[in-house]
Parts: sequence; structure tokens; C-alpha cells
Amino acid sequence: METPSPLPFHVDLCVILSESRRIIKAHSCHFLALSILFLLPVSFSVSVFPVIYQLVYQSSTPTIETHLGFLNTFQQQPPVFPTKVLIFTHLYNLFTLIFSIFAAGSITYSVFHGFYGRPVKLVSAIKSAFTSFFRLVATSLVSELIISGFLTILGLVLFSLIKATQLLGFQVDISSPYFISLCMVFLIIFFCILVYLQVNWAVAYVVVVVESSWGLEPLKRSKILVKGMKWVAFSMLLFYWFFGGIFGWVSSVGWDEAAGGKWKSWTFVMHIVSTSSLLMMIMLSYLAASTVFYIYSKAIHGELPGEAAQEFEREYVSLPFDDDDGKVAHVV
Repeated sequence: METPSPLPFHVDLCVILSESRRIIKAHSCHFLALSILFLLPVSFSVSVFPVIYQLVYQSSTPTIETHLGFLNTFQQQPPVFPTKVLIFTHLYNLFTLIFSIFAAGSITYSVFHGFYGRPVKLVSAIKSAFTSFFRLVATSLVSELIISGFLTILGLVLFSLIKATQLLGFQVDISSPYFISLCMVFLIIFFCILVYLQVNWAVAYVVVVVESSWGLEPLKRSKILVKGMKWVAFSMLLFYWFFGGIFGWVSSVGWDEAAGGKWKSWTFVMHIVSTSSLLMMIMLSYLAASTVFYIYSKAIHGELPGEAAQEFEREYVSLPFDDDDGKVAHVV
């Protein structure tokens, strides 16, 4: 078997984060405007959602038996969920989905063009957000259907095991440690499948915006581009999940205050402002890093056009980013 030729340059998480930071810094006002338009509504809604949810739901708080009641075969009444909570949750999901897709379309477009030193205009970025909106929605639906398919298969397997155990004459106690352990095993399997899919789809939405594809095609295209760089994609996933976890912990600090009626205090307001800003920066960094990762993946697979590919082969790329004085070239 022929030994593959070594990569012309080394790409890791630090290189991608450094490059994305340079692009954002070179066009700081542009990305700040896009973040305020599309990312800030998402980050603010994520920060205040648990608080508002508690305020809406506190009049009818369900017990653990209500949530697990569907596991009880002999339960006569189905679990009841307040209509207000369902409406509020659906509106929240729709709101965050719309603005997240707008953010992905606009910021991806800007980072991609900024990487090559092309003019980055706010109007063009907003136009890209609208033109790629339905393609991103379609691709998101396809990915959710695939994930739901795996979850359904695992659920059917678990249900079959439970029914087979009952047919053999054994009783199934949902509170027993054996049943809980079995559920945990299935959850771990599903989590591993989810991580595998997320790694392979690391640049799927970038493909949608840059290559104007949609549906299953960008998912397949992303898997091809990520090939050979899955550890980099996995490290990116862990990196942003880690900071997402920190955000969740920081954000949860103010939930008790809101539940205690202190949501009108200045302390709680400042807490919401700080957590919203933190999440906005995390999402902006993630979108920029994913786009840079897409460009490097194309370079490794020899798909960069013309002069850009020749630059990568010489182990550096000189890009015409301007500093504050507009005279310093950017070198990778």
C-alpha cells in the first residue's frame, strides 16, 4: 500500500481558534453588529428562559410521577401539561431557531469572505442570512430526523427488552437499579452516536452557506471534508461543550433568585446581561471557528482554488487583513 504524503501544514484546535480570532478582530465592528442583530436575541432568550419558565410554571408544578407516568402500564390518566407552558416552549424554540439560522448564514458568509481578505459588508451578510435560511432549515430538519431515527431505534430495542422480560414472567420495576442501569447504557449508546454524528457534521452548515447545497448533501459533504481531521473536529466539539457547560452553570446561579421573587433586582439584571454577553461571544467564536475549519479541511483535501492552494502548499498563507493602521498583512 502506498504511503500517503504528509500534510503540507499542521492544523489543530489552537490554529483554528487563533485564525478565527484574527478574522473577528480584523472586522470587529462588522461582527459586533451581526452579533447584536442575530446572536444577542438568542443568548438573551437562553439566559432568561429558565427564569420565565419557572414563573409561568410555578402555579402548576408537576411531580416526578407525572413525568414518569407513561412508564406505568396501569395508569389511567395521561400526564397533564399546562397549555401556557407548551405554547411558551414552542414559541421559544421557534424564536431561537430562526435567529440561530440567521446568525449562521450571516456570520459564516462574513468569516469565509474575510478569510480571503475580500470586502465584508453588513448588507451582503444579512442578504446571505435570508438567502440561505430555507436551505439551513431543510438541512437542520434532515439532521434532526436522522438523530430521531437512531433514538427511535434505541427506544424500540429498550421497549422490546422490557416486553420480553415481562413475557418471561419477570416484573419490571422502573425504580430498580437494574432498570436504571439499563436505561443509562442506552443513553450512553445514544450519546456516543450523537457525538459521532456531530463530529462528521462539523462543517455541514458551512457547506450549506458557502456551496449553496441543502438536505442530505451537505451532511455527506461534511463527512468527506472532516475525514482525516476528526480529532480536530472532536476537540472543537469538546472545547465548546465545555464552555457551554460553564455558561449553564453560571446562568443557573440566578435561577434561585428569580424563583425567590428577586428577578426585579439590579443584581439579577446584571447577571442576565453578563451571561447573555458570554453566550453571545461563545456562539460567535464557534461559528467563526467552524468556518475556518471548513477552509482548512478543503485545503488539506486539495480543494482550494488556484493561488490559495499554492499558498497552502508553501506552508503559509498571506492574507490582506488590515490592522488598525491598515498596513499589516496577516500570515498563517
